[in-house]
Amino acid sequence: MVNLDEVRQIIKDSNNIVFFGGAGVSTASGVPDFRSATGLYNRENNSKYSPEYMLSHEFFVDHPDEFMTYCKENLILDGVKPNKAHKALAKLEERGKLKGIITQNIDSLHQEAGSKNVVELHGNLRDYYCTSCGKAFDLDYVKGFDGEVTCDRCGSLIRPDIVLYGESLNQDKLSYAINLIASADVLIVGGTSLVVYPAAGLIDFYRGNKLIVINMYPTPKDKMADFLIQGDISKVMDELVEGIDE
Repeated sequence: MVNLDEVRQIIKDSNNIVFFGGAGVSTASGVPDFRSATGLYNRENNSKYSPEYMLSHEFFVDHPDEFMTYCKENLILDGVKPNKAHKALAKLEERGKLKGIITQNIDSLHQEAGSKNVVELHGNLRDYYCTSCGKAFDLDYVKGFDGEVTCDRCGSLIRPDIVLYGESLNQDKLSYAINLIASADVLIVGGTSLVVYPAAGLIDFYRGNKLIVINMYPTPKDKMADFLIQGDISKVMDELVEGIDE
């Protein structure tokens, strides 16, 4: 059993912490994850296509109308707010202890909580762009359409700035994330299954001896952890950061 006081002291003593997280960070905010029993991939839908295929580059090109409908109904969620994990991480950054957040999430909740240095490996649902002329658009513009969204300049398709299946991660973001992790004193990993590559491979670049893994369920990387905490990351992070100024 991990002593939370010991982990809390490690966080308190460090000014070079990096956090790497996935879908589980946002589930307490009501954002569904992908692979759990109640996740997007296991939900019934009215389409003959699988959710994984509907979130692929190929599907967007072949079925732009159904792609955008799926995104609006399942990914673009109104009314969700940052939970205690997002707020705890923002507090650590504000205190000068957290150097960066690397997230696989596309919900922007870290930024809404106040975090500044956020590396969005898989992009976000705030930003959209024309696939032909490159003109940028925001979410309000996209919400004005039913189905596929077209550019008001050239009439071509608009898509969200997210990484779809069949597409590569942004190499600049990937390099920056690797540098953050490689130079970190403390690495906190949470809310991620650590099965999606290349993102899951990022923790292999950590060189320190204070790897803290927080998850509800076991991951393939648990044996690497110096401190393994099983639980709801929103509650655990809140407990770990509580009293950080004392």
